[in-house]
Amino acid sequence: MNILVTGGAGFIGSHYVRSLLRGDRAGYEGSRVTVLDKLTYAGDTANLPMDHPSLTFVRGDVCDEGLLLDLLPGHDAVVHFAAESHVDRSLVAASEFVRTNVAGTQTLLHCCLAAGVAKVVHVSTDEVYGSIAEGSWREDHLLEPNSPYAASKAAADMMARAAFRTHGLDVSITRCSNNYGTHQFVEKVIPLFVTRLLDGRDVPLYGDGRNVREWLHVDDHCRAVQLVLERGRAGEIYNVGGGVELTNRELTAKLLDLCGADWSRVRAVTDRKGHDLRYSVDATKIHEELGFTPGIDFDAGLAEVVRWYADNHQWWDTREERLAHAR
Repeated sequence: MNILVTGGAGFIGSHYVRSLLRGDRAGYEGSRVTVLDKLTYAGDTANLPMDHPSLTFVRGDVCDEGLLLDLLPGHDAVVHFAAESHVDRSLVAASEFVRTNVAGTQTLLHCCLAAGVAKVVHVSTDEVYGSIAEGSWREDHLLEPNSPYAASKAAADMMARAAFRTHGLDVSITRCSNNYGTHQFVEKVIPLFVTRLLDGRDVPLYGDGRNVREWLHVDDHCRAVQLVLERGRAGEIYNVGGGVELTNRELTAKLLDLCGADWSRVRAVTDRKGHDLRYSVDATKIHEELGFTPGIDFDAGLAEVVRWYADNHQWWDTREERLAHAR
């Protein structure tokens, strides 16, 4: 099996690639993996086992049609993680999100059709649904994105749907809740708070901290993506939820405790524009069709993440420098 993974040097993509190359996915042992990554500020080859004999790394852009047409022939499947994903950044640089997330996805889908790729998994987000006060979104819920990031991912989802409906491309869409885990870039809330607390610095909490997010360990997410690759139906959408809902204030309390800090280290900051109050997905479909259930306990997983950042200071020091240059 030859698999192309876009954005495979980023947080979630690199976890997925490493799991494939370790032979964690039954039936996919020995697969050859090609990673296509532009290596923007959030991507890093240090996240990958670059000397692995089954890994080929290509530095490139999903918007580069010529590159994709050269690269895709011979690949059996594509798992599409590549995206601009930081909501705050989308508020001031929306055009970059439209280019990568919308135009890049359409270019990739077009080239997959031209190359005869048998299966595509397009990795999306629960943020395309907007905000929900109570209950949980099913896959057929109206899309009501509220940030430029979410809008760009919703548009990408529609391009994937069109590729299936118009051209018959076997593409499935996953929409996951907030991921956490090791190797996550330091602009996202958990690594941002952990690294600052470990370094003796204060942390910024948006507004009153009442915003609710559902949390999913990245390893569980990658397992769900693999199930969709193996058995997901063409043209279908699969919500992937972690089942753990926390307000940002509750999450902050857990991180303070794990890092040996107290609330004196927390600074209230002006709330983000258009900040969605609550996300929650109904993951019944992927459970009933594909047998997926999250397996990693949130508190145990979060503690492991804090330990990893504590033990890998050099990793996040380097990325903080890169983030400073990217601002």
